[in-house]
Amino acid sequence: MRRTTGITLALTATAALALTGCDAAKDAAGSALSSATAAVASAAQETMDKVKDGVNATGDVKAGATRADGDRTVADITATNPKDKAADYTVMVTFRDTDGNYLDSVVLNIDGVPPGQSKSGTARSNRTLSGATKAEIAQALRH
Repeated sequence: MRRTTGITLALTATAALALTGCDAAKDAAGSALSSATAAVASAAQETMDKVKDGVNATGDVKAGATRADGDRTVADITATNPKDKAADYTVMVTFRDTDGNYLDSVVLNIDGVPPGQSKSGTARSNRTLSGATKAEIAQALRH
């Protein structure tokens, strides 16, 4: 009986340590992913901040459904130019999961959109995204 109790206690302690180790590893991985995700978002915003003389044009731009393209997620992005002269668009696209959690951001240029017309480009994720995703227009500048 004592031997069985000792073995049971040893196994319980080992399992507890293993679970604690897994939790620590998960926390470390989650922290690293969170830092990498924040860096991607920051880099995308820095790219947007470099656009000179850009006018908010989020209403001119629409994101299509996402789909897989190899190991990346892509979405067609369409800019419709309501002005009377050609315009270039710089667009920050954010990929989110179905719960709205942030996954990735990319910046896309759609150049030479004729007046009164539309032109499309493809936003491609920086990394492999798993599960169902959606693309959103986080920011769009017409210049």
